[in-house]
Amino acid sequence: MSASDKRPVRRALLSVSDKSGVVEFAKALAKHGVQLISTGGTSKALSDAGLKVTDVSAITGFPEMMDGRVKTLHPRIHGGLLALRDEPSHAAAMKQHDIEGIDLLVSNLYPFEETVARGASFDDTVENIDIGGPAMIRAAAKNHEYVAVVVDAADYAPLLAELDANNGSLSLATRRALAGKAYARTATYDAAISNWFLAQQPHGASPEEVKPPEFFALGGKLKQRLRYGENPHQWAAFYATGGKRAGVATAQQIGGKELSYNNINDTDAAYEAVAEFDAKDHAAVAIIKHANPCGVATAKTLAEAYALALRCDPVSAYGGIVACNRNLDGATAEQLAKIFTEVIIAPDADEDARRILSARKNLRLLLAGGLPDPAKPGISLKKVSGGFLLQSRDNGRVTVETLRVVTKRKPTAHELNDLIFAFKVAKHVKSNTIVYAKDGATVGVGAGQMSRVDSARIAAWKAQEAAKTAGLSESLAKGSVVASDAYFPFADGLIATAEAGATAVIQPGGSIRDNEVIAAADERNLAMVFTGMRHFRH
Repeated sequence: MSASDKRPVRRALLSVSDKSGVVEFAKALAKHGVQLISTGGTSKALSDAGLKVTDVSAITGFPEMMDGRVKTLHPRIHGGLLALRDEPSHAAAMKQHDIEGIDLLVSNLYPFEETVARGASFDDTVENIDIGGPAMIRAAAKNHEYVAVVVDAADYAPLLAELDANNGSLSLATRRALAGKAYARTATYDAAISNWFLAQQPHGASPEEVKPPEFFALGGKLKQRLRYGENPHQWAAFYATGGKRAGVATAQQIGGKELSYNNINDTDAAYEAVAEFDAKDHAAVAIIKHANPCGVATAKTLAEAYALALRCDPVSAYGGIVACNRNLDGATAEQLAKIFTEVIIAPDADEDARRILSARKNLRLLLAGGLPDPAKPGISLKKVSGGFLLQSRDNGRVTVETLRVVTKRKPTAHELNDLIFAFKVAKHVKSNTIVYAKDGATVGVGAGQMSRVDSARIAAWKAQEAAKTAGLSESLAKGSVVASDAYFPFADGLIATAEAGATAVIQPGGSIRDNEVIAAADERNLAMVFTGMRHFRH
């Protein structure tokens, strides 16, 4: 570090909402002879700790006013942050207007994200939008040639270490790094605010009625540095946006090593899938491999649901992710512990389940604290070269009442229940998707094929293999129902499902060959319903 890089810290302004560690940090600054300036609650905390503090109002000549909305927005504060100390005209202005330089700003922001997460009222949320803090942070970051800005308590210790090593000075490299972090923080903060305002707008009844925002901001806070990305040669990190949707970002991890990029991606897919099934109605378990369900089932208990889900594809379940829609119990945990599973996620777990699964060295148990609402509006993003795609979350739902029977034979009540179940699962399988289901459980899943008829055949083959593993004489697809995430473009896909033993079909409809497909169903005495809604998942 060259001598010209160094800037001494003589005056520091501390104004923080989260006061964790600030008293100790200020004491260390005082030992370096730094003059402390502060505001409101921060000033009181430092004074109560016996530190000599100059209140901002003593510098500005104005008291805090308007419930604290106005306190630092003053030329003697912003001039002290923005002045170019080596510029003669700036130095002259500072002398003329009695402005002293501020060399260090320590500021974190009103807890807007936390306020939104706890479901505060509209007015309370607005009051937690910080104005003075971001203005000061941006000013100090812009003038990093002379000013250091700290927005994260995690930077207190390394900054003090540098001050100790350099006789109370900080390097240009440090000031630049802190400035970059400061702008990222204010950008993330503004993104949270703008997206909250967007969420307050009424949602249109159809995509045509929704006007996408002219600007869309995305921000997040580092939650975890990951060992690598999808592959070992890729770096990766996990960022949390501050939303309160239950899932991986809200979960407490019990046991096991750190989650990987693929673990997080697959676990999110598993939990969103299992949340389709209301825990008040029945227990549900989803087993996921490579972001695709390889087994989903509902039953009276989690243990029964897990057994049925596992039966669908026990080979793929090895090393997979298991999601439960109810609190995990000991009986289910005992079954889960019998095969290698990467991650288990549930709203919570009893002591027996925690004890049993904690004994599994490489297993991670995640307790999310609740279930995500599959019907709640939201957004999803996908990065593309030069930009990103933004769309509303697929929160589409179909019910028995919204189905349209298009064949001569109507589905039975039992078939209808299975059809709704299968279509909910198909929503979470990569397209092209075919799902065979029977008695509230998948029995064959065909995912991600370029041809829908190939998906139908793969799912049927899976059902045959599962039957062999279970010691059954006929395919699990016999007497099942079938869900297709999009329409059958030709009758061949539907014919393949009939040949596999399916008796009823649910699909969106809308193909120019719908009449051919309906005729093929009638010829085979299949019952078929149209949903009018598709669930592509690319």
